Amino acid sequence: MHIAILSRNSHLYSTKRLVEEGLTRGHKTEVVDHLKCNIVIEKKNPRIFYKNRYLDDVDAIIPRIGASVTFYGSAVARQFEMRKVFTANESQAIIRSRDKLRSLQILSRASIGLPKTVFTNYSTNVEEIFSEIGSFPLIIKLLEGTQGIGVVLAENKNAASSVIESFHGLKARIIVQEFIKEAKGADIRAFVVDGRVVGAMKRQAKEGEFRSNLHRGGKAEVIKLSREEKEIAIAAAKALGLGVAGVDMLQSKRGPLVMEVNSSPGLEGIEKATGINIAGKIIEYLEKNVYRNKVQKDKVNA
Repeated sequence: MHIAILSRNSHLYSTKRLVEEGLTRGHKTEVVDHLKCNIVIEKKNPRIFYKNRYLDDVDAIIPRIGASVTFYGSAVARQFEMRKVFTANESQAIIRSRDKLRSLQILSRASIGLPKTVFTNYSTNVEEIFSEIGSFPLIIKLLEGTQGIGVVLAENKNAASSVIESFHGLKARIIVQEFIKEAKGADIRAFVVDGRVVGAMKRQAKEGEFRSNLHRGGKAEVIKLSREEKEIAIAAAKALGLGVAGVDMLQSKRGPLVMEVNSSPGLEGIEKATGINIAGKIIEYLEKNVYRNKVQKDKVNA
């Protein structure tokens, strides 16, 4: 099997681990910088040109597409899909997950627990927002923020009003969410592959910080999920159509609440915290589906 990992940096831990596991299992595995791909469109012959050759023999792709290049990265993934190449995460699912507002709406429709969230179109009536959330402190998030960037904890009404006014002045779109005090600065990352939770860790924010992201100094440890937490993580990934996902949840008095579903979850934190070969699980997922697709194709051609 020929696997292409869509990544801009072959030295990243996640990319290196996927390459290692692909090669270990006997597959031709290469890193393809999706921003350097040319998309060639013509009748019944969609092709991808990369480094002086066409990528015509790829059997499966693993998109590792950064949030800042979602548009072009998903277009490249979609071109492979048009060639009937199996993808760990389909382009449309990636686009859904990257749109915070849209993803929350989809999760809400799927009856998945969420922190109460308010989105407005640059409304100046902040009192209505505060009334809907119901209490302070509260969380204000940029819709385009990642890794904890653009996330603010507002302790009171004055602070929240000031932050919202500043973001609106910059024409930056935001969502306002309730603060889950009982989570105590911790969240859960459940790693879902092919409809199963293959690993989970609890991330604890460093002292004086409410964001638990490992990029911001948070610490990770292995955790055993409850049945409800597993079911919600799997349901969240399914609702967004993701075969590989990092589902971030808060433990609250009313049960697990999903904050975000990541379509390119990092492997370093989860593998080191759990000792589980997550990269290998992803390669197994590709193997199963590529083999199944080949069997079905052979039956059609027989």
